[in-house]
Amino acid sequence: MSDNPATKITTGQIIAKLPSRFQSDQAKDMQAVFQFKLSNQLSFYIEINDQKCTIVMQEHEDPNITLIMDEDTFVALMLGEIDGMSAFMKGSLKAQGNVILATSLGKLFKKRTGDNQKLSS
Repeated sequence: MSDNPATKITTGQIIAKLPSRFQSDQAKDMQAVFQFKLSNQLSFYIEINDQKCTIVMQEHEDPNITLIMDEDTFVALMLGEIDGMSAFMKGSLKAQGNVILATSLGKLFKKRTGDNQKLSS
């Protein structure tokens, strides 16, 4: 994981970047709510509907899937430093609800060349 404080990318920067990384063509016929719980203080959800992505900084009352992890795991996942299956197997990531949906996150939100530089600037 990225330990260099000069290049430390924050959770907030990653969340703000998600809509620009959304691949609407991968969300045909998808209606889903992905709840993320990163700590007692930080929860947000991503709602996919009509090939649009909405990020809301709160808890959803009835998400399709809830992904529970700490902020370091979230950052590492989003930067591609670890994959979801590895994090799940290590116990760093827990999932509740329709866990099959978690496998679609990789295709819905693509990592683009240069994201690390854009996020840290």
